[in-house]
Amino acid sequence: MSHAETNLDSYTAKAEELGNKLTPQEKITGFKEIIDSVQTAMLTTRSADGQLHSRAMNPSKRTTDTQLNLVFVANNASHKFEEIQNDSHVNVSFYDPSTSNWASISGKARLLRDKDEIKKHWTAPTAAWFGDLKDGVHKGDENDPRISLIEVIPDEIRYWYVTRGKIGRAMEVGVGAVTGKVASPGELRTITKQEIQLAQGLN
Repeated sequence: MSHAETNLDSYTAKAEELGNKLTPQEKITGFKEIIDSVQTAMLTTRSADGQLHSRAMNPSKRTTDTQLNLVFVANNASHKFEEIQNDSHVNVSFYDPSTSNWASISGKARLLRDKDEIKKHWTAPTAAWFGDLKDGVHKGDENDPRISLIEVIPDEIRYWYVTRGKIGRAMEVGVGAVTGKVASPGELRTITKQEIQLAQGLN
């Protein structure tokens, strides 16, 4: 984006300027705050004909402090598995209505059927999403052949982190409307692929 184009979107430019002042670790800490406070994410995949499909899914809890990959326990008989096999590029988004914080994770998904990995992420309530089909095979437990994992490996993480409360945000917007000054009630932060890899010890 050119300097001129950046200035035409003053709100985003200001938010990015504030977010870029942080260290990679500070940005990662803020990102974790958001995903830990929001139980449900939206996973978006692309069908063979180019249509984007999103659905609500709950990510598993992180197994390590450095983990930025997102893992979902899912039914491999669902269409999203076909779509990921066709195009592994996905997006995962989170939104916290109590703060207006949001996060968008762009990356690639891989499908896992490793039993040991499934056990790491399996919880008893998960069985409710599969059900026991009473055929002796599809029991809705961690050994059910329908159970697989979707692991999303981020290429880039962008998120909005509110730095002012509701009253402060309202006041800043009001002042901006009167004075022409751009409101900056939060920070737009980007965690790059290199920062993600360094955080997870992949470089």
